[in-house]
Amino acid sequence: MALPNTRRHHLLFCRLRHRIDHSLRNVGISKENFHEAVLIFPEQLDHLPATKRRELSHVVQIIFEEFEHAQKTKLSEKARAGRILKLILFGSYARGDWVEDHDSGYRSDYDLLAVVNTNRFAEENDVWLKIDEHLTQEFTVTHHLQTPAKVIVHSLSDVNDKLARGLPFFVDIARDGITLYEVPGHPLIEPKPLTPEAQRQEALRHFDQWFPLSVDAFAFAEFGISSQRWRDAAFMLHQASERLYHCVLLVLTLYSPKSHRLGMLRTHAERIDPRLIEAWPRDTKFATRSFTRLDRAYVDARYSAHYEITKEELDWLVGRIKQLQDIVAQICAERLK
Repeated sequence: MALPNTRRHHLLFCRLRHRIDHSLRNVGISKENFHEAVLIFPEQLDHLPATKRRELSHVVQIIFEEFEHAQKTKLSEKARAGRILKLILFGSYARGDWVEDHDSGYRSDYDLLAVVNTNRFAEENDVWLKIDEHLTQEFTVTHHLQTPAKVIVHSLSDVNDKLARGLPFFVDIARDGITLYEVPGHPLIEPKPLTPEAQRQEALRHFDQWFPLSVDAFAFAEFGISSQRWRDAAFMLHQASERLYHCVLLVLTLYSPKSHRLGMLRTHAERIDPRLIEAWPRDTKFATRSFTRLDRAYVDARYSAHYEITKEELDWLVGRIKQLQDIVAQICAERLK
């Protein structure tokens, strides 16, 4: 006999609560010192199927496991001072309008904002990269997750500064996000939205910076291909793509993650305007492999002796990035009217 929803929710909550308490104790954080951090899992996610709630539980568990491991490796008290104050689910799974298109291969991600106590902890790239790699492995290798998950991280002071400045991305999270975990006593401030004209002027400034930079990178990539310098071409195609995503994100939301990872940038951009999905087919191994090699090009095309990319893949990527450029130009033109 199936358990009622409330009973299943309670069991899920208790198991995850126990795992997180265990992680906190292992790094020397007592409940008293952590101000009785609260998981708000049971009632907040009733709009999600049980499988999605279990997956989110697993995602939160991974985040705290990696946090625990990172804290154990730090030697100084100052280095161990980092704390996760909030985990907020935002985007399509918070709103209830997620997409799973089996024909195209596109599916919405779990989007989470980790709010931490210091800028230093927010900028510890090793910790957050490890979390990203673990979540990616759970989706692509072990298949413990059927839905990809992405985490962005900002300090509480940074989030509140962005809310005070009226950045639409953070205003939307404050309004629509679902808090999965929080330490009481660290509230978000009331947002102060920008006027439409102030938003437009700021968006125009970002477009004038980023779109020409993408065009320049694309021209260098084409020169690299014509010169048969495949690795240089791959790196510049990466830069052309990265700059397009920064452009469209900044124009639409006045925010873009400080990341070179195209997978993350693509996820955030497609969540905001689904027309961008069309630029990247996901229905063949060739398409997936080509995008993965493009994503890796930022580091591996420059530094790894084992990095490979073919002329066929580069030519395909050129066509996809041209389409991405056209879509970004259209979206930005509409926004800047």
